Amino acid sequence: MSSAALILVVDDTPANLEVICETLGDGGYEVATAINGDRALKRIQAHPPDLVLLDVQMPGIDGFETCQRLKADPTTASIPIIFMTALSDAASKEKGFAFGAVDYITKPFQEQEVLARVKTHLQLRQLTRNLEQRVAEQTVDLTIAFTQLQESQLQLVHREKMSTLGNLVAGVAHEINNPLGFIAGNLKPAQDYIKDLFQLLALYQEEVPHPSATLQAVVEAVDLAYVQADLPKLLNSMQEGVERIRTISTSLRTFSRSDCDRPILCNIHDGIDSTIMILKHRLKANETRPEIEVITDYGDLPQVQCFAGQLNQVFMNLLANAIDALEDSNQGRSFAAIQANPNQIIIKTALSDDQQQCVICIQDNGVGMTDAVKQKIFEHLFTTKGVGQGTGLGLAIAHQIVVEKHAGTVEVHSTLGQGTEFVMTIPVQALTLRDTQATICLNAA
Repeated sequence: MSSAALILVVDDTPANLEVICETLGDGGYEVATAINGDRALKRIQAHPPDLVLLDVQMPGIDGFETCQRLKADPTTASIPIIFMTALSDAASKEKGFAFGAVDYITKPFQEQEVLARVKTHLQLRQLTRNLEQRVAEQTVDLTIAFTQLQESQLQLVHREKMSTLGNLVAGVAHEINNPLGFIAGNLKPAQDYIKDLFQLLALYQEEVPHPSATLQAVVEAVDLAYVQADLPKLLNSMQEGVERIRTISTSLRTFSRSDCDRPILCNIHDGIDSTIMILKHRLKANETRPEIEVITDYGDLPQVQCFAGQLNQVFMNLLANAIDALEDSNQGRSFAAIQANPNQIIIKTALSDDQQQCVICIQDNGVGMTDAVKQKIFEHLFTTKGVGQGTGLGLAIAHQIVVEKHAGTVEVHSTLGQGTEFVMTIPVQALTLRDTQATICLNAA
């Protein structure tokens, strides 16, 4: 045991103090004294000892109460206390151990016994400290490893999800474009051919004003006048359908764009619009509710340097969650009630006051969330959805993409029953890796 160990001896009898102090001094320990419980408590607060030898029977605060107060204070609770007493009955010993004492020394003292017990409990305390330190260090290491594992899992899930989704969507868009190009390329010639046929029919009608009964019956059966009026409209509708499919295909390719290893300049609004287009089928009216209104209020944003494909995934998660929240808010409401207070998603974008940040707000008037849910909303694997309906990864991935990948921020504002708003900020100019890490550390602090 180190000779620097400090032992406080508390006894109201000067002769006892003298004997015990001499014994401990000869054993190589540093010794401090107090003549009652009050002074002992003050002394311990000012200079915590490594061990306390505490007399039981003292005027004022006795040894039992002194021990009880020390053990009740977290700053002194770990200091080992050995009672010194002439009381040898079992009840007194049980009471002392109940208050937290580690041992008893019975008066009159035996010098070697005192030194042996003191040495043993000082060694035990040192071993306990070493064990606590090792546990604390291992806890920190495990916490760091667990955090890294969670981040790696999120990155792996996101990477695999985006890779699969990107390949699927890009493949679908490519397959759509081939027949789409054929139809679009042939619509104009078809319109020209039909125009020529109609002119030819008109010329026949001029030169043969009185067709045979058989020909007249065929003209009436096909309703030639109606066909001549309606066929150009059908072709125009087909042209509009082609343009619609072309827009969807472009949206698919915009949404699923592959990110390179560095940020590139992108139009944030194109990403949002493409996400809305992909979710269009969930926004349409159905037999239980009217169409969900999507209101966009776009500011004058410059091109933003970012990982566009990953940001599109964030938009997808937030908008899909907003639709889910609106569907939940419709439970128990009639079609007319929903129509009177329609489901809405409002998307706003703007530049920050310093022109350095792009601010994106996605707000819904759905069910909202409690404070408890708000505290956990970005946690790994946390979900409020039923089994099989949510993984608890969507918002965790979104948070990682915005905060860690782009050095941005994401906040949630929500009141139960009044809807939810997510507010994101993304730097207009991408930061370097070192700047990103520094920003993350500042945000964490």
